[in-house]
Amino acid sequence: MKPSAGDATALLRRRELCQLLAVGSMVAAGGLPLVLANTHPSLVLKGAGYRFPRTEALFNGSVSIEGTRTTFEQAAIGDINTDTFSGNQTWDVTEIGLHPYMLAYANQDFRDYSLVPAFPLRVFRHKSIFIRTDRGIKAPEDLKGKTIATPGYSSTSLTWIRGILQDEYGVKPGDIDWVTSSKDSSAGDAGKASAQESVVPEGVSMRSGPVGVDESDLLASGEVDALFHAAVPRAFVEGHPKVDRLFEDSRAAEQAYYAKTGIFPVMHAVAVRRALLDEHDWLAAAIFKAYSAAKQGAYRRMNRIGWAEDMLPWYAQEMESTMKTMGTNFYSYGIPETRKSLETLFRYSQEQGLSSRRLTVEDLFHSSAQSLTET
Repeated sequence: MKPSAGDATALLRRRELCQLLAVGSMVAAGGLPLVLANTHPSLVLKGAGYRFPRTEALFNGSVSIEGTRTTFEQAAIGDINTDTFSGNQTWDVTEIGLHPYMLAYANQDFRDYSLVPAFPLRVFRHKSIFIRTDRGIKAPEDLKGKTIATPGYSSTSLTWIRGILQDEYGVKPGDIDWVTSSKDSSAGDAGKASAQESVVPEGVSMRSGPVGVDESDLLASGEVDALFHAAVPRAFVEGHPKVDRLFEDSRAAEQAYYAKTGIFPVMHAVAVRRALLDEHDWLAAAIFKAYSAAKQGAYRRMNRIGWAEDMLPWYAQEMESTMKTMGTNFYSYGIPETRKSLETLFRYSQEQGLSSRRLTVEDLFHSSAQSLTET
């Protein structure tokens, strides 16, 4: 059973009381000096997310959230989403799927967690459109009238793809016949899709794929004409002769999109128990600072030794090219740096009939986090 907001607050207070009692016992026993200048104990928190290079320092403890003792554990995003929105709410600070959070907030009145503007996953999505090369699909406009598979219609990645196709190429969701696969070949990495990633709005043609067949097999077998998916399908990885990306040079397409719009799509954000943020007005800034410091450490390592650690032969040149195109802090956090990306996704969600209303930054991000910036 999902804990109520009152239960969450009581849990936090019990944790702090236990910490105070433990400190008091050690003082009474002579194990600690009595210091009155800072009587606020560190909060003991649990964190979750992917162990990316940009978050590794949070997991290994080389970067900590000031004022807390936070232990991070690795978990898959689908499982995190479900735990947070309708499960045991295991974690106090957690990576979260941005669009699933938006749908929980707008459509289910979910308020137990609020967002901090650190974004552990940002990805351009032109590369995530895969096609059968024998179906006459040469350009995005050729997707009209085609049958397209997906393992999660309302995931963040799919919402971005559909929005980009409509904005840039005039292809609307209603122009496509959709198939939801019964299996997801990326479930081992992404976890099971949450309910918020499986919403299908009215007016969309959707049918279920064959039982036991994943999205990659639907494309490889010719059951569908194309596939939209955050993960690279097995058929593409294995070199299926009739499976390819829609954009032959997806890197160039994504760079052109960035040059035109200035948007680097946000996929995941950081969610924190609202009761914690409400009670501790310093906590949002401390969490933001820690995520930013972990990322800055990853930048330094990439510049210093990444060319040796990674197997890509032109790693250093790619890093230099990216910084020239997008700036030295290309993976930016903070509302000012990402407002356009966020508001574009808010618009896409409403236009696609997914979010019940147009959301705002002020809705989703805690008031103590809205002015946070890395500049």
